[in-house]
Amino acid sequence: MKSLDDLFMHFLRDIYYAERQLLKALPKMAKNAQVPALKEAFTAHREETVHQVERLKQVFEHLGKPAKGVPCEAIKGLIEEAEEVIGDSEAGPVRDAGLIACGQAVEHYEMARYGALIGWAQAGGHKDVIGLLQQTLDEEKKADRLLNDLAVKQINKSASVTAKAA
Repeated sequence: MKSLDDLFMHFLRDIYYAERQLLKALPKMAKNAQVPALKEAFTAHREETVHQVERLKQVFEHLGKPAKGVPCEAIKGLIEEAEEVIGDSEAGPVRDAGLIACGQAVEHYEMARYGALIGWAQAGGHKDVIGLLQQTLDEEKKADRLLNDLAVKQINKSASVTAKAA
């Protein structure tokens, strides 16, 4: 990567790969969540992710490049961590708290990537894709806030009571 445009394309392909992997991971997270609101949050965000992938395809199209991903070790690790939480915990509030933490880790990764991509698009003169990237960044922030609210207002308290009772 010798230029900002090279970096931009690499990270664009990275997040494209990541979003496509999340399309597979989010249903498993929803299936293993116990609290209905958490199941719904993961399910709704999967539907948002479908649109995010479509927007990324539009970004590639605007740039005259094929929509293709490059393997993203970070997202692989974050998904693996969620699978560990599922495998190493019983269904219930403690697992739900762990799934929220994993979901938020993914959201924070995505927010960092989209924030960088927006900055690079501005610097590189790719003004026609900024709105598409910003829309997705806004959705990622909203998903993070929702997960945080579920944790703070409901799930962490239940998980704490469960842990003390055990």
